Amino acid sequence: MQIHVVQAGQSLYGIAQAYGVTADEISEANQLSAPGMLVVGQTLVIPITGMYYWVQPGDSFYTIARRFGVGMSDLAASNQLSLNQPLQIGLRLYIPPGPKRKAEINAYIEPRGEVSQSLQNAAAEAAPHLTYLAPFSFRVQRDGSLEAPPLDDLVSTAAQHRVTLMMVVTNLENAQFSSELGRIILNDQAVQNRLLENIISTAKELGFRDIHFDFEFLRPEDREAYNAFLRKAAGRIHQEGFLLSTALAPKTSRTQTGAWYTAHDYKVHGEVADFVIIMTYEWGYSGGPPMPVSPIGPVRRVLEYALSEMPGSKIMMGQNLYGYDWTLPYVAGGPYAKAISPQAAIDLARTRNAAIQYDYKDQAPHFDYTDDAGKPHKVWFEDARSIQAKFTLLKELGLRGISYWKLGLPFPQNWLLIEDNFQVVKR
Repeated sequence: MQIHVVQAGQSLYGIAQAYGVTADEISEANQLSAPGMLVVGQTLVIPITGMYYWVQPGDSFYTIARRFGVGMSDLAASNQLSLNQPLQIGLRLYIPPGPKRKAEINAYIEPRGEVSQSLQNAAAEAAPHLTYLAPFSFRVQRDGSLEAPPLDDLVSTAAQHRVTLMMVVTNLENAQFSSELGRIILNDQAVQNRLLENIISTAKELGFRDIHFDFEFLRPEDREAYNAFLRKAAGRIHQEGFLLSTALAPKTSRTQTGAWYTAHDYKVHGEVADFVIIMTYEWGYSGGPPMPVSPIGPVRRVLEYALSEMPGSKIMMGQNLYGYDWTLPYVAGGPYAKAISPQAAIDLARTRNAAIQYDYKDQAPHFDYTDDAGKPHKVWFEDARSIQAKFTLLKELGLRGISYWKLGLPFPQNWLLIEDNFQVVKR
């Protein structure tokens, strides 16, 4: 696959000609809503095997081969060139595809009331590219019973595509993570016993094969109680042949404190769980100032700390499938930013005649526009470049895979690039 960034004056037809494909193929791959109206700075994934590279000043067979992870002889042979001849600036080289490494891919899905047709379609579209599908969520009650989310056809969709169902168990109460509910779960042995029995029976009944604890906003003093609960749960869950995974807040040190962090002990989770999902997103959030949702620098720092506590084979990087649209000027406590999908962000930039910029430090696209009321806006979102940067980081750090929050926010380029980068594990 090739990632192309639209420049001023370019047309879909001209771009297609440059890569030897049709405009319809590019439009279909990227699910373009207005193929004849491209946005300057928009990324397009070109559906070709391998990719093309245009020689730049200072390039050599060695530097190009090293950059793309291919052999120099393979590079020369693919382009019918001799290693002894100099490369001309501007020469188009074909870069053959390299080997794909295995990766596990998870996606959360959050049905409300019922699984809407659009959400069902999103699950069906993503399922071929997933190892796990995680309906959010099974909410623990104070007596140890469970309140299940609507599932409808999600179970059959997972089975059809050999996707493992992940049973997300949370301490949500009244739509908020509850420290008091967490206290009860982690300190009352009778509640724990009922909860574990209910988890096992529900998993068997519905076909879930991974039990995923997402306990958040816990009291700091419940850190050791959570560790003890996980050890107890692991014995029961593994006895039944199920996997156990957990969700972790994004920490950069063992001593990091706060309601979201203190009770999450990376070392113990790494020892007890089969794998963890680290929520490496929400630096830019709806109630905060405009910034990327998952800037690559902070994401890297969290993952590097995690690697000091557990092996990469147990770590799944969290990734947002959304961005935010902020009304400016930002005022703390003012209106929340609106979530926006990558596809909707492109459409918004087009209708507002806004050119898309790219922050190479944070590896994130963004643009500015003015609404009909004359108010300025800032939009940070995701595109093919930003998600490819995360895939490259995943491979560099030797992680288990990546986990998405959440399905229902269209980003077709993501799924194309997953297949281009990885051999998706199916259990």
